Amino acid sequence: MQKDNICVSIIMNCYNGGKYLNEAIDSVLVQTFQDWELIFWDNQSSDNSAKILQSYEDERIQYYLSEKFTSLGEARNQAIMKSKGEFIAFLDCDDLWMLDKLEKQIPLFNDSKVGLVICDTYFFNEKGVLKQLYKKNKPPVGNVFSELLGEYFVSLETAVIRRTALNSLDHWFDQRFDVIEEYDLFVRLGYSWQLSYVDEVLAKWRVHGISWTWSRGGLFPEERKLMLDKLSGMIPNFEEFYTEEIKQIERICSLEEAQIEWKERNNATARRLLEPYKTSGLKWFLAYYLTWFPYSLFQKLQRWRGATHPT
Repeated sequence: MQKDNICVSIIMNCYNGGKYLNEAIDSVLVQTFQDWELIFWDNQSSDNSAKILQSYEDERIQYYLSEKFTSLGEARNQAIMKSKGEFIAFLDCDDLWMLDKLEKQIPLFNDSKVGLVICDTYFFNEKGVLKQLYKKNKPPVGNVFSELLGEYFVSLETAVIRRTALNSLDHWFDQRFDVIEEYDLFVRLGYSWQLSYVDEVLAKWRVHGISWTWSRGGLFPEERKLMLDKLSGMIPNFEEFYTEEIKQIERICSLEEAQIEWKERNNATARRLLEPYKTSGLKWFLAYYLTWFPYSLFQKLQRWRGATHPT
């Protein structure tokens, strides 16, 4: 029988994630911190994900099949509703944890003001490590609402949340969102709770072409704007107090919208979107003037930068 008092609930949402699923689950089983449950939420997968999960006999692993296919935000909420842990962690079925991740992170919650704990992580693919997220620039800690809002810096596989912090919000993951659901959640957590950080690589985020989030990248600007509207209604004098952060988000939305147009060979439209920001820095200057060329050139430069600038 599974016990009622559980320290950490690990939320694993899956949609056709069988390819890497064994690796993800195995990285949980070898944790040095063993007081956990794994809530596996199957969002109507049509591959062998369920068969793989059900091959594990550990009673701490619980399988749930969604009655229907839902947005990722709703799927995460449904999984959390099944959980019992004092803390909630996230591991998607293509990512990995180092064996001492939970052991290193959970003690930071001894500070009652901390609602979210993160750690460093590797972004990797089949060829190896592409980037260490915080190798050069360490994330801010403490009250970090404005930093999270203006330049989101959390990678989901690193995050552990205090349940009471999550329950202090008027809603968990916004069910309208498919690609920024975690960004929105952690920004709202950061408004009332502090963030803490373990300066060690304790997780790995897999970069691949079938990633759910990046396969739906065109949704980013639309969802960011919805998030701003929501925060404006939630936080008094939001536009006045967070003017610079709002400008940062609007600029990022323009770049994302420009890339969508650029891919469709609407270079002139992309250029109009980027023109207000062409003096904002080298990145924006180059993006603006590169719109005179095919989008494939921009993609090559992005890949080159990722290969030669791993931090």
